[in-house]
Amino acid sequence: MAEKLPKTVSFHTLGCKVNHYETEGIWQMFMKEGYERVDFEQQADVYVINTCTVTNTGDKKSRQIIRRAVRKNPEAIVCVTGCYAQTSPGEILEIPGVDVVVGTQNRKNMIGYIEEHQKTREPVNGVMNIMKNRVFEEMDVPVFTDRTRASLKIQEGCNNFCTFCIIPWSRGLLRSRDPENVIEQAQKLVDAGYKEIVLTGIHTAGYGEDMTDYNFAKLLLDLETKVEGLMRIRISSIEASQITEEVIQVLDQSEKIVRHLHIPLQSGSDSVLARMRRKYSSDYYYEKIKKIRKALPDLAITSDVIVGFPGETEEEFNETYSFIQKVGYAELHVFPFSRRTGTPAARMDDQVDEDVKNDRVHRLIELSNQLAKEYASRYEDEVLEIIPEERVVDTEHPNMLVGYSDNYLKVQFEGTPDMIGKLARVKITKAGYPYSEGQFVRIMDHATHSSR
Repeated sequence: MAEKLPKTVSFHTLGCKVNHYETEGIWQMFMKEGYERVDFEQQADVYVINTCTVTNTGDKKSRQIIRRAVRKNPEAIVCVTGCYAQTSPGEILEIPGVDVVVGTQNRKNMIGYIEEHQKTREPVNGVMNIMKNRVFEEMDVPVFTDRTRASLKIQEGCNNFCTFCIIPWSRGLLRSRDPENVIEQAQKLVDAGYKEIVLTGIHTAGYGEDMTDYNFAKLLLDLETKVEGLMRIRISSIEASQITEEVIQVLDQSEKIVRHLHIPLQSGSDSVLARMRRKYSSDYYYEKIKKIRKALPDLAITSDVIVGFPGETEEEFNETYSFIQKVGYAELHVFPFSRRTGTPAARMDDQVDEDVKNDRVHRLIELSNQLAKEYASRYEDEVLEIIPEERVVDTEHPNMLVGYSDNYLKVQFEGTPDMIGKLARVKITKAGYPYSEGQFVRIMDHATHSSR
């Protein structure tokens, strides 16, 4: 009798780091059931599309990818999960060829739903009301298929309800992962060879807001002291209001938390912040920046800014521009305001003209590039710690590697492929943006490691 071939599964992930993390978690479940993973461009028995809904374009892209999977193998089972699946399961089930829809919870039931569909040939809708969920869904991700930096999801959901954002409706309210599970997962990642862990979530540093005697600062401390062999901890994002005295103290004393924080701003104008329903003023934000810089003088601060929010006047835009100059970020992510159907901001009067929006975006990107170059130039001739992530395709220099320093400079230097994923000391020979150039000094081992 011929041996039964393993079933194949293929994944396509749209959207953010959290989605990428969860795809890895879903793959772990399939792997345990004896599936083999194949590339999305190949024929597979099961296609899993992990969708994004942060903008209307996210929905549209998600639909295109779903249709592509259906066309690739009409016999395959097409399973759609993620944020768009959570907010619009009906819309997705109307796409011919979709068999299973699971939202942003109960992913552990996915394989069961697939088996149910195989028996009944009926589409399965596994999406439930996310707002009733108060429990973090555990997913084991001890290793990643394609990265040198490991993410570790520590919380889910958000309670903020900013007027431009659909995410609370696709992810639910804030819930934190059990600290023991976070530590255990971190240890598994270190044991699998990762030197750096990026703490990630929907509202990452809101971790612990749903707990009585535990918080984000305590988690950072536990990761620092209880995970053996961990060298770098990076926080994917932290709100100004979450930078408490306790957090500053932990950052100040830590030898593993890197000198980089991503602190979303969205706007530097108080009137725009109020319309966005952000819970701080520009003064409050600036005071926090001053405090944290006092504790960590070399800190790289990066941020997100939304340009052209409804009603944004030239004066309000200039307030944002000046505020960004005053803070002096190491890099900015600049987004034109996107009308997300279903959010209060999409219904606001005074939508800003696309041309005006694009002009403002370009002005801010230019400012960001200038600030990024200024920040990088402070480190010329200094030796920084880099984890090379990949080889650069460069015919003249076949051995060029690229990776990030602890303070988030992207550095290229000549090295050998066996250095990828290790911690290297590299001297910055020429500062620049988007890349700085460096010269390899030596590989670090655990005994000599100290980031400060």
